[in-house]
Amino acid sequence: MTGFDLNTTTAPPGETPRGTVAGFATYLKPDATSGFLVFLIALPLCLGISLASGFPPVAGVFTAVVGAIVTSFISNSELTIKGPAAGMIVIVLGAMQSFGFTAGADPEADLRAYRMAIAVGCVAGMMQVAFGLLRAGALSEFFPTAVVHGMLAAIGFIICLKQLPVVFGQKAKGEPLEILQELPEKILHLNPAITAIGLVSLAILFGWPAIRGRLRPAWLRFVPAQLLVLAVAVPLGRWFDLAREHYYTFAGHEYPVGESFLVNVPGNLLAAVTTPDFSVFTRPETQISGLWWVLMFALVGSVESLLSAKAIDLLDPWKRKTDMNRDLLAVGVANVAAASIGGLPMISEIVRSKSNIDNGARTRFADFWHGVFLLAAVALAPSLIHMIPLSALAAMLVYTGFRLASPQEFINVFKIGSEQLLIFVATIIGVLTTDLLIGVGIGIALKFVIHAVNGVPVGSFFKPFLKVSQIDDQTVQIDASGSAVFSNWIPFRRQIEQLGLVQHHNVIVNLAGTELVDSSVMEKLHALALDFQQAGLSLDVVGLEAHRQLSGHPLATRKRVTVPMRRITVVGPAASEPRLIAMARDHGASGYTAVPCHGGGRRDSNGERRPLVRFETIVHADVAGRILDALRESAFAEDRMTAWIEPVDVLRLEQF
Repeated sequence: MTGFDLNTTTAPPGETPRGTVAGFATYLKPDATSGFLVFLIALPLCLGISLASGFPPVAGVFTAVVGAIVTSFISNSELTIKGPAAGMIVIVLGAMQSFGFTAGADPEADLRAYRMAIAVGCVAGMMQVAFGLLRAGALSEFFPTAVVHGMLAAIGFIICLKQLPVVFGQKAKGEPLEILQELPEKILHLNPAITAIGLVSLAILFGWPAIRGRLRPAWLRFVPAQLLVLAVAVPLGRWFDLAREHYYTFAGHEYPVGESFLVNVPGNLLAAVTTPDFSVFTRPETQISGLWWVLMFALVGSVESLLSAKAIDLLDPWKRKTDMNRDLLAVGVANVAAASIGGLPMISEIVRSKSNIDNGARTRFADFWHGVFLLAAVALAPSLIHMIPLSALAAMLVYTGFRLASPQEFINVFKIGSEQLLIFVATIIGVLTTDLLIGVGIGIALKFVIHAVNGVPVGSFFKPFLKVSQIDDQTVQIDASGSAVFSNWIPFRRQIEQLGLVQHHNVIVNLAGTELVDSSVMEKLHALALDFQQAGLSLDVVGLEAHRQLSGHPLATRKRVTVPMRRITVVGPAASEPRLIAMARDHGASGYTAVPCHGGGRRDSNGERRPLVRFETIVHADVAGRILDALRESAFAEDRMTAWIEPVDVLRLEQF
């Protein structure tokens, strides 16, 4: 997932907006305005994502419309936009291909695959409803951050590979690595007119963000790049006469153009409604694969949706919190409804949601209005949508895929730690060479191996060892031992939330007893601290002084290291105590103990006892060496001191 600056939004003064019946009228203008602007972005993306998934173009609009209307009245997520997402393209297309999709070669087979796929989407939606009712919203907390980012980056690569041939007027078939191998040949046989539209669209998409901030008048800065692409690509399509089947000659070669290079939408929206074919779960040849794709739709869609909703909550100017279980229930209900009429799977989509915030939306009804505008556009102006070149939509998807797998994503992961980059890359390779679920499994398995090598006790992989103590009436402390890693975070988080957010205590999390604290937990603790802050409470993390960061990043994995400590004991004249204290501090000792005592040695005459002091300090080995050297100097040589040094184990290394 692309990261956002958490400080970019500030809530205006006044009452916190809520998506209630009263709020619908109160915030009608800002919500409808934002909904219209998001609609301008969503329309081409809905069409493009649907085509890339093997569905009819209008299926993506069905999804966005149903999602906008249904979830606005069930979920309490105020600023998320629901609809089809690029992250689900790979899964949906995989399901279509397993059910016999031919990409237009056999329309009957394609319709059959389509009806089976929406049956899968319908059952997966029911599973998401069950997730919501069983309060499985915490599912998003399990997956390691590097694995999630690797999965999204792999999806980005696949989207780019599958859509680049379309930009050049070609078709992409086969697995991602096969498409990559064939891409040079497809570029050599490109269709110049279609390629011109695609490359101009790409230039706008990549160039517009760099120049929009410097434009005058200021209103131009709010024009979405996708809308600008349509404003240029549609006239280009008219200029190349794409609506008429014919051939043209360029550089001595003939190339075909025609309606097959334009978006195909039905003139009658009701005629496009398609019902699911549930026989996919009873036919022996499709039964197993059908259940497999239900699992993929439900799990991946739920995780993506929950992660997006969490990210948007962090950007909400009013810091409103989404009930993740309720949101998952809403998405499940909407997915059942959308699939029942032929729609794609939906999630909370992060890019459109971020645009919704930037456009000044106040409540969840901005999502509702974006769906209303989509429905009006497809129902009332299908001929205008038919004028959109497919290569322009493909360019938008290439741009979306590039953002998911941009070089900056690799840099961001590497900054957190080289081991995180290894997991990130392994997940990408796993997804590209196998499939999405296996690739994610490879990333998680590698994370477990790295944790085991770093000394995480096997018994604490899935169970956090926590001890709770009451500090005062307002504060409790949780002492963790074993490890604090992604796989035991859910019960750890539940304990913190119960003591803090539910029982209204400030919480101190002491991690001194852990062998390892991984980067996923560091990130989630940081996010949880923001929740505490918004509730007027504090969440403090302590005890990491004895842990070494695996990188300089504040969210890097922490590993407890063994530091050799030494106890130096000196017995000497009581009068030497101030000099011993000053010398020890000058050489780096952080503390000491001085106890008056008395004694005698063989040098004392008549067995008289003399007043002495017993001085002790515990220091690192290098500091101990400097202190011993100082004791040999002339300042202490005449004091008839006895000194010795011994290795020690300490319980709280941070105190030294």
